[in-house]
Amino acid sequence: MPSPSRPLRKLGFLTIGLFDEADPRRGHESTLEIIELGERLGFDSAWLRHRHLQYGISSPVAVLAAASQRTSRIELGTAVIPLGWENPLRLAEDLATVDLLSGGRLNPGVSVGPPMHYDRVKEALYPDTADAEDFGYERARRLLDLVRGKPATDFSGVEGFEVFADRVQPQSPGLGSRMWYGGGSLSSARWAGEHGMNFLTSSVVKAEGPEGTASTAPDFAEIQLSHIRAFRSHHPDGERARVSQGLVVIPTDSATPEQRAKYEEYAAKRTPRTTSPQGPARLLFAPDLVGTSAEIAERLHAHAAFREVDEVAFALPFTFEHEDYVQILTDIATELGPALGWRPAG
Repeated sequence: MPSPSRPLRKLGFLTIGLFDEADPRRGHESTLEIIELGERLGFDSAWLRHRHLQYGISSPVAVLAAASQRTSRIELGTAVIPLGWENPLRLAEDLATVDLLSGGRLNPGVSVGPPMHYDRVKEALYPDTADAEDFGYERARRLLDLVRGKPATDFSGVEGFEVFADRVQPQSPGLGSRMWYGGGSLSSARWAGEHGMNFLTSSVVKAEGPEGTASTAPDFAEIQLSHIRAFRSHHPDGERARVSQGLVVIPTDSATPEQRAKYEEYAAKRTPRTTSPQGPARLLFAPDLVGTSAEIAERLHAHAAFREVDEVAFALPFTFEHEDYVQILTDIATELGPALGWRPAG
């Protein structure tokens, strides 16, 4: 079995936080309970995915504000906030506020690009500026500048009884160094590195070669590895720059026979999309890893990109029940993590 070049230092998990339209509070409460469980199990981080106009968490910053008051140690992240839906100045204020409430545990992950189904939502989202909005890297740069304390206005001082600042308030020390970019392409990896961000790489990449051209024989692990190396080669910290990998991992050590059957069926339905690039963007998906912790650890040790990272945020499947997540997280923390050389925090 190949051994990883970097011992696993940080173990996290990612959830979408699904809920029933008829009882949305219960779904959000389940997400908070899962984060609390993650802290008790010793996970280093918990991350929330982002969904708009769907039955998943639409406001992860608000949910993490609640989670910050129920936990004391675990890091809290977003993977990722699509900035096309956000005003960078307002988001900078929210992020700094939650970071302060959490005691400096927030790890905001963001991405750029137009909102999904933009033609159908632009009249509600940007009724007066839909055709003028910039959904490229400049939007992320604006957010970074504001979080890192660059002026938002040329006005500051006292006006009557009110005091005004030229920077976003509050400012949270250290938050600027905990900003993450979620990317699946060489261009994103390079941009994140050049701007001193951390890099989130998931179970989806663009099927591209070393120069960003379409790959004729795409291999997920090798493409992801090229992104990690491109990111670090452009980052001021070089090999010390932080990268977190987010594959879908489902250990079955303590699962019931019914749970194992459900997990295997789930992965089987998603396997066809992993065999070739999908859609005009030529997206390539990694296979879901289902099996005992020993089996999953062996597959990860053989994964070229995994061997380059020392942080992971394993993605939980989107459609399972609360008790399934409890079993999966417990097995990750007690079986898979130790098999990868990780030790629980606290």
